Amino acid sequence: MRLKGLTLATALALTPLAAQAQTAEVAPPKFRAIKIVLIGDSTSAVQGGWGPSFCGWHVTSFAACINLARGGRSSGNYRAEGSWALAMDEIKSGGFTDTYVLIQFGHNDQPGKPGRSTDLATEFPVNMKRYVDEVRAVGGKPILVTPLTRRQFKDGKLQDDLGPWADAVRKVATETNTPLVDLHARSQAAVQAMVPVEAMKFAQRPPSTEVVDAAAKTGTTIPASTGVPALPRAPAPTAQNNAAVEPMGQARLSFDYTHLGVVGADYFSAIVTDELSKSVPALRRYLIQ
Repeated sequence: MRLKGLTLATALALTPLAAQAQTAEVAPPKFRAIKIVLIGDSTSAVQGGWGPSFCGWHVTSFAACINLARGGRSSGNYRAEGSWALAMDEIKSGGFTDTYVLIQFGHNDQPGKPGRSTDLATEFPVNMKRYVDEVRAVGGKPILVTPLTRRQFKDGKLQDDLGPWADAVRKVATETNTPLVDLHARSQAAVQAMVPVEAMKFAQRPPSTEVVDAAAKTGTTIPASTGVPALPRAPAPTAQNNAAVEPMGQARLSFDYTHLGVVGADYFSAIVTDELSKSVPALRRYLIQ
């Protein structure tokens, strides 16, 4: 009986240890959360850009995705109006293993947009480098993104009006040793492979019959507002005026060759995700491709 008692006591004493060992065996691996912050213009913003699809469909639950891109902003006025200060508060807020900041400007830095335009040689690259430096200064990890292409064609050839701004971003990325998502190159190649009418599916609203017919017959895109009722005596332009159709604030829910609807957001966010997984391998585990 005494032996049985000792055996029982020993068994009872060892039970918690056995339970602990079993618990340790089934404990899930440690997985820390990260934060991804989007900074830019309407082509990455909540309305009109690829950002919503990226945050909504391409990041796991271990990555908080914050979209602070704003329509009509350039590398200059995003800072001047105070949006960058708000973004910096978000970047510095802590609580995450790493904070990655995707920075995309260019559309509104082009000439013809008063209060927004920046000089390509003396201001734009300086602004982009400053964003990189300031993100790093507070412990964030900057990632530069070249501007999304517009979808305007002439005689079947996609017009590359944002090429110089994309080149400037690539140069800053090289000089600062910053990861690059070359959205411009990928989106250019993808849209060029389509006929102009097919590329119109990426817009927020369907085009007018006149716009579709002109593109189908000549391979050239005409102003997006063609066929849409305009103000009396408004002159009919012969080419799209991007400064006029890309105003400050949220993108208008209309057809144009710049902003993205759901189809466009889904399509180009997949490209961003693919490029991001290549340029920043540490992010792959947090991305859904």
